[in-house]
Amino acid sequence: MTGRHIYSVGEINRYIRNMFAGDGILSAIFIRGEVSNCKYHSSGHIYFSLKDAKGAMSCVMFAGDRRGLPFRMKDGDKVVVGGRVDVYERDGRYQLYAKEIRLEGEGILYERFMKMKNELGELGMFDVSYKKPIPKYAMNIGVVTAPTGAAIRDIQNISHRRNPYVQVILYPALVQGEGAKDSIVEGIRVLDSLGLDCIIVGRGGGSLEDLWAFNEREVAEAIFACETPVISAVGHETDVTIADYVADLRAPTPSAAAELAVFDLGEFRKKLDRYADSLERLTSGRIRQDLRRAEWYEARLKASSPGARLNNEKFRQAQLTDRFDRAIRVKLQAASGRAERYPELLQRAMDEKIRGAKARRDDLGERLERGAKGALARDEKRADLYLARLDSLNPVKQLTRGFSFVTEEDGHALTRVAQAKPGDRIRIYVTDGVIRSEVTGTERVNSEKQGPEEGAPAKNTENTHGE
Repeated sequence: MTGRHIYSVGEINRYIRNMFAGDGILSAIFIRGEVSNCKYHSSGHIYFSLKDAKGAMSCVMFAGDRRGLPFRMKDGDKVVVGGRVDVYERDGRYQLYAKEIRLEGEGILYERFMKMKNELGELGMFDVSYKKPIPKYAMNIGVVTAPTGAAIRDIQNISHRRNPYVQVILYPALVQGEGAKDSIVEGIRVLDSLGLDCIIVGRGGGSLEDLWAFNEREVAEAIFACETPVISAVGHETDVTIADYVADLRAPTPSAAAELAVFDLGEFRKKLDRYADSLERLTSGRIRQDLRRAEWYEARLKASSPGARLNNEKFRQAQLTDRFDRAIRVKLQAASGRAERYPELLQRAMDEKIRGAKARRDDLGERLERGAKGALARDEKRADLYLARLDSLNPVKQLTRGFSFVTEEDGHALTRVAQAKPGDRIRIYVTDGVIRSEVTGTERVNSEKQGPEEGAPAKNTENTHGE
């Protein structure tokens, strides 16, 4: 096996699946067979097998596709299943993924139905743009259906109940069996030529074979070509035909078609009554509004007339004159009262000013006296403190304790050895006088170990002699 590529199981399964996916037949296929091992799973999926005399195939229909299944499938059913054949990679087995399931007799018809639906859909016959609106107040309605079926009785009963004035015109047609499609087509054409408001085409429920006439191409083309709006009402709500797709409106049943086509006269009358009431209210309101506006314009016209304006001006002038007279009298009375009270007010004001000045003077005197006494006491305390500090700094007091201080002959104080040299004359001050001396020598003392503090009088360590 040297030099050959070795594949994994998963790679082969994926390869086979891609082959199935690319096959046009397997991707959309119908298979006929007998149902076996049918199981409805709790998830909604259906698992089953299709078999015949020569083989079997696993199948599954997922829950999302079950909505189109019109019966409950069981083992032994002969069915036609539409879907795609694909490979389940994990297990490496292929199966049929079902999209549609029909009993065998219906399966063939269903294939024809889907083929017809696709063909007409591609031609655009189902396009919404071709749909004609159903008249809201139809009075003449045509019906293409069997004359003895339940469909026409339901349509007539509902029409009479909703609106007895609506005319229902029946075209008795065959709706099943040989010649049904031609009969339906002729009925549509005849009723379309009468200029009716709309046409109902339909019948009661039945099997797919019973309803097949409404899946014929000729019927679809007649409905599409009809100038009158067409309502399709074939079978029950779950039944869908080609006529439903082509018609302008689909009704789930013939009864529902009558409900859609015939307007309810009772509701129409109630609506008219509501419109009449609303119109009356609006009209009455508008009349009242116009009357009020007319009265307002009349009042404005009267108020704008020359006579009315002159009277208004005279009345206004009289009011102003009265107001002026009252104001003058009030001003004069107020001025007279103030003139009489001025001497008394002036005397009271002067007395008040004098009393205030005396009170301020007395207050200021007391405050000045208290301030002076306080300042004098503070100054006395400050003077005592300065005297005590000066006394403590008196050098004479220092001399009485055995200290002396030395100056040069010119009076400069000697505080360091470097200031004196042998031969200099100095003065030594003691308590009771001055000793005059001459420096015979000096000696420096180590200040870090001993000696006087800086600024203290220096002691003479050499022999001196006085004069």
